[in-house]
Amino acid sequence: MKFAIARRLAAGLVCLVAMQCLACVAWAGQKVVTLNGQDLTIEQVVEIAEGRADVAIDPAALDLCAKSHELLMAFAAEGRPVYGLTVGVGLNKDKAIFHTAADGRKTLTPEVMDLSRQFNVNALRAHSAGVGPDMEPEMVRATMVIRLNTLLSGRTGAQVHVAELYRDFLNKGVTPVVPSRGTVGECDITLAPHIGLVMMGEWQADYKGKRISGADALKKAGLKRLDAFGKDALSILSTNAPAMAKTVFAVSDAERFLSVATTVFGLSLEGLNGNVAPFIQPVNDVRPFTCFAAASKAVRAELEGSYLWTPMDGRALQDPLSYRTTTYTLGAAMEALADVKTKLAVQLNSSDDNPAVVVDVVPAKDTPAQLAKYYLDAGYVKGAIFPTSNFEPLPVVLKAQNLSVALAHVSRNAVMRTLRLSDPHFTHLSRFLAADDVAINFGAIAKPYVSLDADVRELANPVSIDTVPVAGDIEDTATNSMRVADRLSRIVDNLYYIYGLELFHAAQAVDLRQRDAAIELGHGTGEMYKAYRKVVSFVDKDRPFTPDIAKSHDFLKGYAIR
Repeated sequence: MKFAIARRLAAGLVCLVAMQCLACVAWAGQKVVTLNGQDLTIEQVVEIAEGRADVAIDPAALDLCAKSHELLMAFAAEGRPVYGLTVGVGLNKDKAIFHTAADGRKTLTPEVMDLSRQFNVNALRAHSAGVGPDMEPEMVRATMVIRLNTLLSGRTGAQVHVAELYRDFLNKGVTPVVPSRGTVGECDITLAPHIGLVMMGEWQADYKGKRISGADALKKAGLKRLDAFGKDALSILSTNAPAMAKTVFAVSDAERFLSVATTVFGLSLEGLNGNVAPFIQPVNDVRPFTCFAAASKAVRAELEGSYLWTPMDGRALQDPLSYRTTTYTLGAAMEALADVKTKLAVQLNSSDDNPAVVVDVVPAKDTPAQLAKYYLDAGYVKGAIFPTSNFEPLPVVLKAQNLSVALAHVSRNAVMRTLRLSDPHFTHLSRFLAADDVAINFGAIAKPYVSLDADVRELANPVSIDTVPVAGDIEDTATNSMRVADRLSRIVDNLYYIYGLELFHAAQAVDLRQRDAAIELGHGTGEMYKAYRKVVSFVDKDRPFTPDIAKSHDFLKGYAIR
């Protein structure tokens, strides 16, 4: 009873301190995202990772973490197998692991606690085995906010101080140095523990623009070193947070790219003097794929007010397939994006721990004996510790791979369209969109986007099954989640170049058409055209195109985040 009262008082104090922290941060004018383990979004991860928001912890979530740790310790005190406390720490089977107090409550012996501390230190050190280069600071910060939020689901059993250190590292600008490679994607156990090393005052961290020791980083930030024991090390190292951080940024970039892709396509269609019939509502209704209809609707919106809705001589009845099928490819990519975002929402707001420490669950009356042993009612706390496979990130990985494949189709169509724009057979304009008969113009510029598209096709090949057994053949499957996320990220960057080059061609074609007669562009396409022409000018004579390619890439990236 005394223990329960003390815990409630401690929870109240945690609540008061948390509210004071919230008030201080809000007073400072910085946006605050309160984490509770339940509703973290991709957008919030990016905001926090980029330093545009601070972090607060919901007091109820922190209290659940405390109860989870309390349940873990109760299991250990009862002599139940708990990895890092009663299993895996070098205890002899005939050694007592707990004391029994006068009130009957069991506590672990100092010897057990010391062995657990050493085991935790050893685990964090021995699992820190990544390969350079270092992760970008925002990726490390994204890793920390994701792991903090999954900790706050209250299923890990780690000390509350672990959660507090993740929060404080984010708010005080302590960014551990974490390698970017060397994980097979079944929890990033060789990357994530570097954060735990800094929590213990070891390793290195970036702080206020300087790389310093973990001990100095804690001291300068005014933070208390983590005294890791119990399940702390396992909770820090056994997480998919690093790969999910990379996935979050790749997905966020893909979403921004797709937000401008329809506008570029619309302008390309105007450069071609293309036929809008494949994108109208009655055509959509004939074959009612929702993704196709949504993409077609977006294209129609961009082209509202365009000259393409008015008959014109020379317009083809049937444009090349790369034009006619683009709303299918864009729609499929949008659908793939929505799918991976749905899976990420689950990943970001649930525990991927093994074992799972679940508070306040009780066994049903007919629970088999094999399962009943995972439950405990110690009087002051009850719940269960279950072995799980929740560390498996395959639901997210497969959807991320699917998005990569869908974007490869988007890339291919763009390349084919851009080639058609340089061909007078399709445009009835000059060859290579030259301003006069002397210029070479876009005669050689196809090679960069064809090369980038080949790179995209290679990157879209699935890699999640390219694994071998490790860890004594116990860990005999994996997902290569970090590789999948990295490849998706590279595909998106390539697409900004490919679409930037299509925009370069489309704007040139529009200008050439304007020479013969004034044409009205769509509301959306016209706005992009005007903004683009402030950055990249009409090609009236041959010039080096390398700067134009870079400017087109950067223009689209900037246009996507307006």
